[in-house]
Amino acid sequence: MAGDETSTDFGYARVRLDEKQDRVNEVFRSVAKRYDLMNDLMSGGLHRAWKSALISTLRPSRTRPLRLLDVAGGTGDVAFRALEAGGPDTHVTVLDINEAMLAVGRERAGAGRGDRIDFVAGNAESLPLPDGAFDAYTIAFGIRNVPRIEAALAEAHRVLAVGGRFLCLEFSHVDVPGLDRIYEAYSFRVIPRLGEWVAGDKESYQYLVESIRRFPRPGAFARMIEEAGFARVTHKPLSGGICAIHSGWKIA
Repeated sequence: MAGDETSTDFGYARVRLDEKQDRVNEVFRSVAKRYDLMNDLMSGGLHRAWKSALISTLRPSRTRPLRLLDVAGGTGDVAFRALEAGGPDTHVTVLDINEAMLAVGRERAGAGRGDRIDFVAGNAESLPLPDGAFDAYTIAFGIRNVPRIEAALAEAHRVLAVGGRFLCLEFSHVDVPGLDRIYEAYSFRVIPRLGEWVAGDKESYQYLVESIRRFPRPGAFARMIEEAGFARVTHKPLSGGICAIHSGWKIA
């Protein structure tokens, strides 16, 4: 079934392409309120450093406007960092397909950030946004959950202005001998149990662990980004390859 264009991976299972999005939605609806706490527990707080590295790579200007689209960022974790790093003319649109995640983000944002941030419900594969509307596009730990990654990459290219930058922070493949075995054991033996104890949902975290293993290796994902039309595509491993920052530029 690997070449069947009507089916796709859902962790280690194969499901109909039109079924995956509903299953992913249910995963994140289930874990939304404990999502950020679980990120802290699962990564030992490292996800904060990884997201800070993403923003450091983005380098929001303190003096120039920045129109940022943060996709699959419902709880606002990346968006808030971008607003803190950027100047008063930095504006972030947070887009997520899952209303439960967006509700958490809106609650966290409160009224303190004024009109510098907005939250939009939408699908990464078909963004409800105009061509060339953004200077940068970020997606953190979200693209592996998209049923059709190629479609999401094409949409990222479409909504970026010429000169805009695509940045993706995603789990990757550990390339440090010894650490790879420790990470494998921790992922499959500990994380689902944490999900059960803290979020009351072992199955969702079992899926999330499996989805990491099914995601393309950095070189293969880089080729997908290039095929979507991006140039100067690079990837930078973090923490021994546990995750990586992928970058590309829209130059035409």
